[in-house]
Amino acid sequence: MLLAWLLAILAILTLLVAALGVVRLPDALSRQHAATKAATLAVTMFALALILAALLSGWGWGWTLRLLVMVVILLCVLPLASHALGRAGLAESGGTGQGSRNQ
Repeated sequence: MLLAWLLAILAILTLLVAALGVVRLPDALSRQHAATKAATLAVTMFALALILAALLSGWGWGWTLRLLVMVVILLCVLPLASHALGRAGLAESGGTGQGSRNQ
């Protein structure tokens, strides 16, 4: 059970670092990158923590299977959504893809 708590705490710390990145990074695409990559990692770690807790607490394999399906769906969907948002933001701004460093 301790490992489940450690994974949950690590997921929370990952989200805090992502929030700091969203505040500190210079342009929208960099902020989006920080938020989506860290969110994918943090949600996966938190789901793994819940899987461990479910197995150790005797919730049964039903919860474990549901959480594994959720992780697989999120790992497939979140990068695609991030890519689509990035392309839409780039097209909306009419930018060159170089970010704000060269402006």
